[in-house]
Amino acid sequence: MTYKLNHAVVIGAGTMGAALAAHLANASVPVTLLDIVPNELTPEEKEKGLKLKDKAVRNRIVSQGLERAKKSRPASFFVKDRIDMVTVGNLEDDFDVIAGADWVIEAIIENLKIKQDLMARIDEVRSPHAIISTNTSGIPVSDIAEGRSESFRKHFLGTHFFNPPRYLPLLEIIPTADTLPEVIDFINHVGEYRLGKGIVPCKDTPNFIANRLGSGGGAFGMDYILKNGYTIDEVDAITGPVIGRPKTATFRLIDLVGIDVWEHVGKNLAEAIPHDKEALPYLTSEKAGNLIRSMVEKGWLGNKTKQGFYKQVVEDGKKQFWPLNLETLEHEAPTKPRFDSIGKAKDLETLAERMQVMLEADDRAGELVRALTFFGFSYASHMIPEIADTPLPMDDAMRWGYMHEAGPFEGWDGLGVTATVEKMKEAGFKPAEWVDEMLTAGVETFYEYDGERKVGVYDPAKKAYVPIKKTPVEIVLREEKSAGKVVHQNPGATLIDLGDGVACVEFNTKMNALDADIFAIISDAMDRAEAGDFEGIVIGNQADNFSVGANLMMVIMAAQSGAWDQLEEAIRAMQDMALRMRYFHKPVVTAPAGMALGGGAEVAMHGNRCVAAAEFYVGLVELGAGVIPSGGGVKELLRRVLNPAMRTDNAIAYPYLERIFRQIGMGKIATSADEARQAGFLGPADRIVMNRAHLIAEAKREVLHMLAANYRPPMPEKIYASGRDGLAALEIGIQMFKEGNYITEYETVLAGKLVHVMCGGMLSKPTWVSEQYIMDLEREAFLSLCGEEKTQERMMHLLNTGKVLHN
Repeated sequence: MTYKLNHAVVIGAGTMGAALAAHLANASVPVTLLDIVPNELTPEEKEKGLKLKDKAVRNRIVSQGLERAKKSRPASFFVKDRIDMVTVGNLEDDFDVIAGADWVIEAIIENLKIKQDLMARIDEVRSPHAIISTNTSGIPVSDIAEGRSESFRKHFLGTHFFNPPRYLPLLEIIPTADTLPEVIDFINHVGEYRLGKGIVPCKDTPNFIANRLGSGGGAFGMDYILKNGYTIDEVDAITGPVIGRPKTATFRLIDLVGIDVWEHVGKNLAEAIPHDKEALPYLTSEKAGNLIRSMVEKGWLGNKTKQGFYKQVVEDGKKQFWPLNLETLEHEAPTKPRFDSIGKAKDLETLAERMQVMLEADDRAGELVRALTFFGFSYASHMIPEIADTPLPMDDAMRWGYMHEAGPFEGWDGLGVTATVEKMKEAGFKPAEWVDEMLTAGVETFYEYDGERKVGVYDPAKKAYVPIKKTPVEIVLREEKSAGKVVHQNPGATLIDLGDGVACVEFNTKMNALDADIFAIISDAMDRAEAGDFEGIVIGNQADNFSVGANLMMVIMAAQSGAWDQLEEAIRAMQDMALRMRYFHKPVVTAPAGMALGGGAEVAMHGNRCVAAAEFYVGLVELGAGVIPSGGGVKELLRRVLNPAMRTDNAIAYPYLERIFRQIGMGKIATSADEARQAGFLGPADRIVMNRAHLIAEAKREVLHMLAANYRPPMPEKIYASGRDGLAALEIGIQMFKEGNYITEYETVLAGKLVHVMCGGMLSKPTWVSEQYIMDLEREAFLSLCGEEKTQERMMHLLNTGKVLHN
């Protein structure tokens, strides 16, 4: 049977269920969200005279869940409009909607009897092709389908998403013995391509893979921290990015998850794994259990109650987060613990280098990192073959579910398996026997490598490497470089041959800040394409952010030393490169993901086509640094937003100019690719890719598609300039902002420079001008502002604090 996904139903409008519905809507899947009917009125409903039979009351629970998802931060929806793809209902009046659903996802309370009763009802109405899945994390998937029809069981499986599902890539797929292979394949494909997930196949074991490892390691960590007297400030300073983990570290993560959820998961897991001698002593730790239990009793549940291991405190109008003193159970003002080892490790480039420093350190930070790392490695090894047959799904699960820079076995390989095993044993953390057997047999790594590429993974049962199946739409630039595909490189960027006549420009500076080296490699790529070496170019990278914009320190240094000719030449070079990209006779496809700010946005907009990751955060934020966009950013928004409207006779420019002014003047950042399209940063022909891992491959495919369609560059386009009349109208708006105390005196100067460029200067009447005309005005305004003391103050403040100075 050929399966499809034209309509989904999510049952359960709690935090996870509502967020799942939102993400299905993000993927353009119409979805119905269902939940139970309330059995009593709220005081507000009574005051309004509502009855239990009223639809607003009967749908109250599901409507509240959807409203929470709509208001959630970080946002569950790409754009607010996506909420229109979600229909609400309840499990009594609207249950028949399941009959038309292609996929039904259950995300209700973790109670086996309630889940089984719901599945019995679904079995009665579902269509023969409908796939049913459960998002359970603690109940055996096979038990939930017990007693159901043969057709139901063939179309039933576990689909364990991680919260928030928009942002965490992991999707664990847990089939039962009855699940049809084609059903598994379909959900795998939908998860990876439509929803943008990293797929990890799992056995039907307690907590599956990620939460089994995360809960076991977390329980050990909590016990060790309490026994050794670490403070929350110390732990979160140690267990964050320096050891390859997110900024939420340990206790901020628990607050995010919820203290009550932590307690519930730990308790259930302990009951489900009496055989697990490695984790059970820590899951049942008396000291840790008493702490968590007392916090739950106090209602200190973490972020959702604004008090947990951290308490939100407002002092002098500023929000602070006070950590809990684990001895007194009082929240206290934060401290800033310092460790020599972290100071030495934090600026090292690779995780292996940082971990080597931390594991060899003789301070308290080193002690904690050794304990957490050695237990984590040991525990992961003991979980084979119970939860996975090889290290691969375990590493994938921890990277995608917990956002670790590397999974346990990847990290172990990076440190050297043999040497690390010896240190582990000395510290009392003995790995599983199969690890010693592997090393004795002369196999020294868990993965088989071809340069940077992992081509095989060790299978303890087979005592050999087994091939790793590579996703056909994934290109890893690090691996391509290690395979000898580097064509040219300098300190700022690398030109990589992707094959099939396509080259890729990868940025390599800190935060991918733009500099002359990056521009040189982009220009070199186009030179080589003109010479016939390549037929198309991709501009993209696999760092966290596409580019945060220009190198501000270089700008300040040039301005303060009076190197105006040098600064003007640099701006002109970027402008010339941008126009060359836009009108290049061979496809130039930009592939942005993460942040593309200021100059990064301008580079992204000047390709012939843009293939953006769904998580694309773009904005022209230069006013925060005391300047205006100078690489064609103003020109591009005029071309994209104003031009189309002004081709209609008697159209009025002001509403579109105001929209552009607010976008640039307020430094608005689009928080998704969908929002970027609405703002004008993406055009109608630009594509959005849900799975970031596919982005470079999809950008390459776009180049090849454009070539196959006999690509021709666009004709040079004039820009509508409204002149002095439009300028006067915008200046009135600026003065109103100033009088309302929304902007400072100097910000009126910045805004004035911006609108001068937007309107084409003091033209006596509206007219159409060249792109270069607007870009010349951009460059002139940028240079003049760089000479202002207040602009230089803004730049330095931004560099030192990461925050905008409203001087």
